[in-house]
Amino acid sequence: MDDLDFVATTPLERVLGGATAKKVQQAFGYETVGQMLGHFPRRYMEVGELSNISELPIGEEVTIVAQVESINQRRMHSRSGFLLQVAVRDALGPEQSMLKMTFFNGYEAKRDLQVGATAMFSGKVTVYQNHLELTHPEYSLLEAAEEADPRPIPIYPATAKFPNKKIRDVMSLIMAGTNEKGFPDFIPETVLKKQHLSPRATAYAEIHGPESLAQGYAARKRFAFEEAFLLQLALLQRRAHRRQQPAIARAGRSDGLLAAFEQTLPYTLTEGQIQAGIEIAEDLLRGHPMNRLLQGEVGSGKTLVALRAMLQVIDSGGQTALLAPTEVLAQQHHQSIRKLLGDLGKLGELGADPLATRVDLLTGSASAGERKRVLLGAASGETGILVGTHALLSDVVSFADLGLVVVDEQHRFGVEQRDLLRSKAENPPHMLVMTATPIPRTVAMTVFGDLEVSLMKSLPPGRAPISTHLVPLQLPHMQTRLFSRMAEEVAKGHQVYVVCPRITETAVEDDAPPVLADQLETNGSGGPAAAKPASMTVEKMMDLLASMPVFAGTEIRQLHGRMSSEEKAAAMGAFDSGRASILVSTTVIEVGVDVHNATLMVIVDAENFGISQLHQLRGRIGRGLHPGTCLMTTWLDAEHPSVSRLRAVESTTDGFLLAESDLQERREGDILGASQSGSRSTLKVLRVIKDSKLIARARDAAEQIIESSQGLDTYPLLSKAVEDWVDEDMQAFLERG
Repeated sequence: MDDLDFVATTPLERVLGGATAKKVQQAFGYETVGQMLGHFPRRYMEVGELSNISELPIGEEVTIVAQVESINQRRMHSRSGFLLQVAVRDALGPEQSMLKMTFFNGYEAKRDLQVGATAMFSGKVTVYQNHLELTHPEYSLLEAAEEADPRPIPIYPATAKFPNKKIRDVMSLIMAGTNEKGFPDFIPETVLKKQHLSPRATAYAEIHGPESLAQGYAARKRFAFEEAFLLQLALLQRRAHRRQQPAIARAGRSDGLLAAFEQTLPYTLTEGQIQAGIEIAEDLLRGHPMNRLLQGEVGSGKTLVALRAMLQVIDSGGQTALLAPTEVLAQQHHQSIRKLLGDLGKLGELGADPLATRVDLLTGSASAGERKRVLLGAASGETGILVGTHALLSDVVSFADLGLVVVDEQHRFGVEQRDLLRSKAENPPHMLVMTATPIPRTVAMTVFGDLEVSLMKSLPPGRAPISTHLVPLQLPHMQTRLFSRMAEEVAKGHQVYVVCPRITETAVEDDAPPVLADQLETNGSGGPAAAKPASMTVEKMMDLLASMPVFAGTEIRQLHGRMSSEEKAAAMGAFDSGRASILVSTTVIEVGVDVHNATLMVIVDAENFGISQLHQLRGRIGRGLHPGTCLMTTWLDAEHPSVSRLRAVESTTDGFLLAESDLQERREGDILGASQSGSRSTLKVLRVIKDSKLIARARDAAEQIIESSQGLDTYPLLSKAVEDWVDEDMQAFLERG
């Protein structure tokens, strides 16, 4: 292959032959040389320091060269699959010591590690049943112990049918025909020199076949910078495009609705509310659309800040829309805005203030008559604030002059949904998105600096502290204490939320959280754990509480997504008024629900929820003068991976720290697409928290290019790279925001 000069678009079939190319395509979806070269190692096996089995330190990462003595396979009891246990003998050490290794569903190891095979193994030394063990170690087959290559061995994301050895063989073939002619660098030479980065073709050689560990990770840094650089250029182009769009400046007026509203406020705004209000008000004065993220702790008063912005737009002759993810939250927003405005929100009603506007609610369950009334109000311009759920996105909803769109808990809505609401305005409307705990994608965009951001860390006066505790239900006395604690709060005249992950056992509900991927039943040593009871449901919890004498005479209500609007309103009304002391619910109460007398939150089977959800749920208590307590229950062993997430929530009420933990756990999500999940990240190398300094440097370099006289036109290769990297779907996303 040395006589071939490959380019990124060279078909793999030409390099590898049809059969192997087809296997690569089936395993990874790659069809070209460029795509395969982008399959980077996730780590390297360092060969430099080999250990003898007899000297292995417990708890440390080691590398050994050993020969397979025996293999044994058995089925796992607690879940499907098998354990492969491999016994190896030290191939280099003087004592010929033995070591056991365990592989979970080790299809690749079963095929490769036959008796007599010699390999280099790398992993963490643990003790299991009084003997040393490596659990699911990385390995690389060798022809003989003496042939251990001193260079680091790249370890790739692999599949059972296309293991690491095959990937390394494929990379060797491809690298033989890869040079700077076929892979010219699109990053300007001045930027490469300033950042101390290798040219692209050199970096490919160094990341797939490094002479040293340092060289491999330096090449990785080059590709991380490349991703950050291309992304920053795309985001800066998006910002420039947005600023070229015309928007109506909404200056408000000094004697209007906003001024009258502020005179009625019974309390002083916090410093965070004042600063965020100033930033938003200034954005609304500009002739291009605002695109601001309002981040505030649970209960920091974001709704009031958003309402002040809405009133400024209404004072300027425009209308506003507030999009909420659930009917319960939409109803809460409608009620709280009406309550805050008082007579200023009663246009068309008796006792309305002369400056009043109309505040309407539109949800999917609205009656035909109510729906017609609301639609006419929006279309005529009479309605100044329209609060609603996805029903606002319907084709039949139109506005006379939509000037501001507020999206609450923005991670619940896809890009396309937000775009639908924007499209209902004749001129691009201003956009304000709010979140209490940024999810990974939001945090990522914040670090990248694409959105204008307002942070609100201070809480309004009168908010009580919240304490959080993890409750291990394997301990019987903890089960007893949990229900006693609930009864104590009820006896004090306070109220209790009980949140369950499911409504029933038989179906997946609209408002149920996804079951997280790491919920495999294993104990701390990697072996099977004791089986835990089936996940608690709303249905079972209602039956359980009703059967307990300690709650005799206590009114208990349920709330979930399968109930009708009337049933939901009745349940929330009973709980809000204090008639019902316990509300058993799904995550439908995650955001917006505001009952000041609720002091205890019990989250059942808490491992089913993400960090963001747990923090949001906890924010439903402590909203009055009484301190709040959040109890997160779990049947999982203390060493289970999910428990570390629960410990993070237990350790702090700082939503911004938790957002970082969430990001590190779930990764960045699809930064340029509509997906919010971490599993489909378009970023191969870049890590938002870890590489934040590198991202800042990439942004500086991108700004210098965008702000130069010719901009990207000066660099045709770079311009083409941005265009190729940001495909049509991504570009549409960037333009819409």
